[in-house]
Amino acid sequence: MSGPHSIRARPTDYGISTKLIISFLRDRPPVEAVDLLTQLLEKDARFDGIGLDSAEIGYPPALFVDLYDLARANGLHIVAHAGEEGPPQYVTDALDLLHVERIDHGNRSLEDEALIARLVAERIPLTVCPLSNVRLRVVDDLEWHPIRRMLAHGLNVSVHSDDPAYFGGYIDDNIDAIIERCGVTSDELARLARNSIDSSFLDAEGKARLRLEVDVWSAAQSPSR
Repeated sequence: MSGPHSIRARPTDYGISTKLIISFLRDRPPVEAVDLLTQLLEKDARFDGIGLDSAEIGYPPALFVDLYDLARANGLHIVAHAGEEGPPQYVTDALDLLHVERIDHGNRSLEDEALIARLVAERIPLTVCPLSNVRLRVVDDLEWHPIRRMLAHGLNVSVHSDDPAYFGGYIDDNIDAIIERCGVTSDELARLARNSIDSSFLDAEGKARLRLEVDVWSAAQSPSR
């Protein structure tokens, strides 16, 4: 961000839209995050939401209640990493203490049946990053990645990239990997795509347009492989 009124590309420039989420490092003192968010708000900086990332273990969501209260009071979207390296309880706490709209990762939610049921019932989005999960040893091998099991449970899961230059793959690389190594089918790809659209912060018109594109793509596919 070059300043409080940073220039963003318009959808008409490249045919894409953007939403900017300011992500705070959870292994830094929480007061630093509150101070930084306060400064950004005072400067009327252009961003759409906040997130929480970096090392989970030892840095539970409870440490960041003040930060998320401030963000929510200012009408920002709120998301957080939880349940990738940290336990399922971190996912529950992110929902109950931080009141997040979306969980980044959330793989370890599968260890808690009650949490699975809640996530399904409330349609809480989980943004899963398969190649990153392997790099961080969340799973030892991509063939064992739980993405299909998550879909089978009815979880609102979608596939994303995570620091692509560091973790070794952009979004297409992640999609190719789960097709080749996990056996994800065309029907499942369409479900993942629809989940990602529904979980985005696009307006209703934008979501409807993208869902139609997925429907057209899905209808053109051969029977599920």
